[in-house]
Amino acid sequence: MMRINLSLLFVFGVLSAFGQLTPFEKSGKTATSTYQEAISFYTSLAKSFPKQARLLSYGSTDFGKPLHLLVLNKNGWFEPKQSKLNNKRVFLINNGIHPGEPEGIDASMMLARDLLKNGNLPEQVTICIIPVYNIDGSFNRTGTSRANQNGPVTYGFRGNSKNYDLNRDFIKTDSKNSATFQQIFNTWEPEIFVDTHTSNGADYQYTMTLIPTQKDKLNATLAEYLTKSMLPYLYSAMKVKGFELAPYVNSINETPDDGITGFMEGPRYSTGYAALHNTIGFMPETHMLKPFDKRVAATYDLLQTYVELVNKDAKIIGESVAKAKDQVSKQKSFVLDWKLNKDRYDEIEFKGYTAKYKPSEVSGLDRLYYDRNEPYTKTIKQWNNFEPALTVEKPIAYVIPKAWTKVIELLKLNNVKMQQLKSDTKLSLQMYYIADMKTAQKPFEGHYLHSAVKVVPQMQTINCYAGDFVVFANQPSNRYLIETLEPQAPDSFFNWNFFDSILGQKEHFSSYVFEDTAAKLLQSNPSLKEKLQSEKAKNPDLNKSAYAQLEFIYKNSDYYEPTFMRYPIGRLVSDVKLDLK
Repeated sequence: MMRINLSLLFVFGVLSAFGQLTPFEKSGKTATSTYQEAISFYTSLAKSFPKQARLLSYGSTDFGKPLHLLVLNKNGWFEPKQSKLNNKRVFLINNGIHPGEPEGIDASMMLARDLLKNGNLPEQVTICIIPVYNIDGSFNRTGTSRANQNGPVTYGFRGNSKNYDLNRDFIKTDSKNSATFQQIFNTWEPEIFVDTHTSNGADYQYTMTLIPTQKDKLNATLAEYLTKSMLPYLYSAMKVKGFELAPYVNSINETPDDGITGFMEGPRYSTGYAALHNTIGFMPETHMLKPFDKRVAATYDLLQTYVELVNKDAKIIGESVAKAKDQVSKQKSFVLDWKLNKDRYDEIEFKGYTAKYKPSEVSGLDRLYYDRNEPYTKTIKQWNNFEPALTVEKPIAYVIPKAWTKVIELLKLNNVKMQQLKSDTKLSLQMYYIADMKTAQKPFEGHYLHSAVKVVPQMQTINCYAGDFVVFANQPSNRYLIETLEPQAPDSFFNWNFFDSILGQKEHFSSYVFEDTAAKLLQSNPSLKEKLQSEKAKNPDLNKSAYAQLEFIYKNSDYYEPTFMRYPIGRLVSDVKLDLK
């Protein structure tokens, strides 16, 4: 009678899980995993390694499915507080925000498996992986929506089920995907964040290019570590692994030969959003024309390199982020907008292909092509220095009327600490009036964006009510707070149309009735009469319009509504005792 060794059967079963191939590998490296395949793979992986891996689910998405998060930790710490208490770094990888750019989906699956299979989970790092962020778009599969891309066979679509580009949604939060991502991000508070992508644009020799958080907008302590330690390590290690890196190729002209510029990612983008929270972010962009298997391999090697680096530098990363949070809490002035310094540039080595022109077979006119038979290595210019274009001094606190619920909910979601007034009170607040702005003529991501906002501040006594929110600007989340609440910031809540109701006047007058009222106002108020005469002297056309004169009197009287064009969030700029709960 044959005896069966149960322990050996168990080991054999685990070993089978060790060797589980991804759909990418099974296809001969021509196909990318579907959402269902990715979740099934991670579910199996977590069951096979219950002490080092756990698949969590959070919130929901516009598609009705939750966002999943695979957590890998050598000590079995699957709660964020455990990593914090044990001073471990959190490294977050986001995949499939654009499902037609799927290399990270497949590379992350293989990386997680191999780290577990080989017993190589890092000592100092908790690795968090979002398998597929744009679940909606991943279901909308074709092989044609990325017309310039070399594989895979089929892939998902850039827009989600509401046709939002989710990499423009990190401030406005129109999608449930974004709200759930912010829940994950602010629960785990990663120090390092990577959002995997595929590029469009010029042809060149590199398989992988890299967009780091823009150094000038990043906190200075983090920027120093990024530029002096992280980037040199990444570039050196990837060169050794056979996938030499280049900066993202953002050409100033049609080809890279004339130079490239850095990318200033606003907080609408994932890495720009991460920077608001003192997280160093990266957007790796594999090159669309390289074979899909090479793009996945380059992404795998880059993610593996991040794990090695974050583990190696865990202590300095932790200290740098803690220092940055303390500095941001105490920081008094904040840059709201940036401009590229066109006079300063670096010279970098670039490996490209010779750009040429030939007659188009379609139009007969000259068309651009890159001759891969003529590769080159040359020095090109890189403009990557940005300067402040607009700066604001922070207030002591912002006072937010309780009616603006979406604003309040997003602030809470982003770990902004708030208190509420216990009772009705009058406060002296600095209020902004919107003096000028531009509004887009066509919608962008579901919004008619405002820009070039100019404000006129006025000190006013404002009726505030029990339950209104007071938000002190002395927090690590100051940058999120200020770049969303200051109307002039490019990605402010105001510019994303959260407050458009203040731009419409609610009351007015009928001329034949207001004529008598206006006459009485001029009789009882000599200074108003003098103001009208002065304006008529400056503007002769005013003398020709009875209505315009009535309008002037109306706007300079108590009848004119003070809330028209007044931004509803007040700035507390002097110390005052508040009764808060």
